[in-house]
Amino acid sequence: MSSPSLPTRRIADFSLDGRIALVTGAGRGIGFSIARGFAEAGATVIINDVNPAAAQAASDVLCADGYKAEPQAFDVTDHPAGAAAIDTIVARHGKLDILMNNAGILIRKPVETHDMSDWDKVIAINLTSLYALAREATRHMRKAGYGRIINTASLMGISSRPGVISYVAAKHGVVGITRALAAELGAYGITVNAIGPGYIETEINKATLADGRFHKQVVDRTPLARWASPDELAGPAVFLASAAAGFVSGHVLMVDGGMSATLFQPEVTDLGLAA
Repeated sequence: MSSPSLPTRRIADFSLDGRIALVTGAGRGIGFSIARGFAEAGATVIINDVNPAAAQAASDVLCADGYKAEPQAFDVTDHPAGAAAIDTIVARHGKLDILMNNAGILIRKPVETHDMSDWDKVIAINLTSLYALAREATRHMRKAGYGRIINTASLMGISSRPGVISYVAAKHGVVGITRALAAELGAYGITVNAIGPGYIETEINKATLADGRFHKQVVDRTPLARWASPDELAGPAVFLASAAAGFVSGHVLMVDGGMSATLFQPEVTDLGLAA
């Protein structure tokens, strides 16, 4: 009896050839790593950063390596500027296929000193700007009948820890917006997903990386027993942006070394697994 014919999965399913992708906060860190991943997969990448020099430098690096990239500097909290930037991208390239909402900040303060200006700044950058840019991108994606919106959430979007209350609130909001947009936009061929990074060796984590005790706590708490490199976010982002994830929407893909999957990480000797 012959087996049923199955579709052949091809590496081309992960290609982003011909796609136009905007990545916010891509001048460095996770954003730049994701932008490079998109470029390596074949996309033309629009590098956003609030600092024009950073956006230009990151774009220059990718172009020097033979990829297609260009800078688009604007402050993600300046909503008219963001809308104008998206209109400019569509006018230049004819479309916007992928929006990677990555820009974000973190303020570490206990709640009694975490004042309203701190709160407003974190919410404005990490949450409100994400919604504003997704709304603008959606106008064009609906007309095209296709789109990929990917948001950078966090381990703090499904959990919490002391000292980062506005960040936790914002990232929980990112998860909620991701699911709400997925529910609303699927009928127009637009998928909306999020990536939930765990502890990544980036500039934003410079203080915690330098804190030996905290660094060890993260390693001890993570099943993979280490922090991640920013480059390890590129593959998940490329997947969610590609045809391979065509039926994935409303999902938060955790990239946290297994931290969110376990209450605590025992010593292997406690499990009888030592060599």
